[in-house]
Amino acid sequence: MPSHRTPRRTARIATLGLLLVAVVGCGPVLDGAGGHGTDGPVTEVPSIADVTPLADPRSWKGAVDINLPEPDIRPIEENPVPQLPASVTDAQGTQVRVTDVSRILALDIYGTLSQTVFELGLGENIIGRDVSSAYEEIEDRPLVTQNGHELNAEAILELDPTVLVTDTSLGPWSVVLQIREAGIPVVVVDAERNLDNLSTLTSEVAEALGVPEQGRELGKRIEAEAAAVQAEIAKVAPADVTGKLRMVFLYVRGQANVYYMFGRGSGADALVTAAGGYDVSSEIGWDGMKPVNDEGLIQAQPDAILMMNKGLDSVGGVDGLLDQFPALAQTPAGENERIIAMDDDQVLSYGPRTADVLNALAVALYAPDSLPDAS
Repeated sequence: MPSHRTPRRTARIATLGLLLVAVVGCGPVLDGAGGHGTDGPVTEVPSIADVTPLADPRSWKGAVDINLPEPDIRPIEENPVPQLPASVTDAQGTQVRVTDVSRILALDIYGTLSQTVFELGLGENIIGRDVSSAYEEIEDRPLVTQNGHELNAEAILELDPTVLVTDTSLGPWSVVLQIREAGIPVVVVDAERNLDNLSTLTSEVAEALGVPEQGRELGKRIEAEAAAVQAEIAKVAPADVTGKLRMVFLYVRGQANVYYMFGRGSGADALVTAAGGYDVSSEIGWDGMKPVNDEGLIQAQPDAILMMNKGLDSVGGVDGLLDQFPALAQTPAGENERIIAMDDDQVLSYGPRTADVLNALAVALYAPDSLPDAS
């Protein structure tokens, strides 16, 4: 591990990865062929700069379901020439030497890594995909995950990759070790997804593939686009913290009986803040990811709840969530059924889609009436 990463931070990242792998695997199998792992229609979201915010954002009643259209792939450079061999020390401190990037696998739970490779200009070299990578440019590549987000060693080895770029969000980890033992270079990048590592994560991928300059340019672009959206959000969201919508992020998998509230340092807190909401976790001292309870919900008094849409589906929608947590009825979010559900593969993906995700959440918070089928 890099020396700057504390044991507590490392443990938190590992816990998040294991939690997502375990409980997502217990839910419905995500086909991926249908788009983004969701059965609903895509949501065309206007720019936050082009909408008129509600006079009273707290007055909105009803849930909002967001599934962004497929990403607009814009390579920094078409067919760049990789500088090989590339010798890197990955996020786990392992020294890896990559000599061939003609057959790339880039796998993680959100599809962020594969899109990053496409944006670097090496998408044609990708030979397979995870279930979260389902956009047009990659959907013809064979799946190497099964039962949702489980890595399939046989499927990976059959593709004869020359390099695997992954993180700790997919499992079982024994498969990753098996790939490495087979002589295939495996580069493990940072599993954390937040606004602070947009460029560094991009550079980790780019350096492993021998295109460091393209990585720097892509990182700058991602950061600039995210900053531009945040500037527009700041014009719409109340400047006073008391005017912002109070929010919590719930991670739910009803089939597995898993109900978590993500707090400080989970990545969800930074997302809420960047989208113009007020993350309540700091106020109530809710750190990391902990099982949600009635006391926590009542203490939080959220105006809106952010969730993954597969999670909301897993409990039978808004009514099922209220039945599972009757205490929600004692909060503004419960009273108004103010649930914002976003595609599982998008909401915490960060990476190249950061600006789109922030924009969509801000619109759902402050101008939900501008979304298609708004009720």
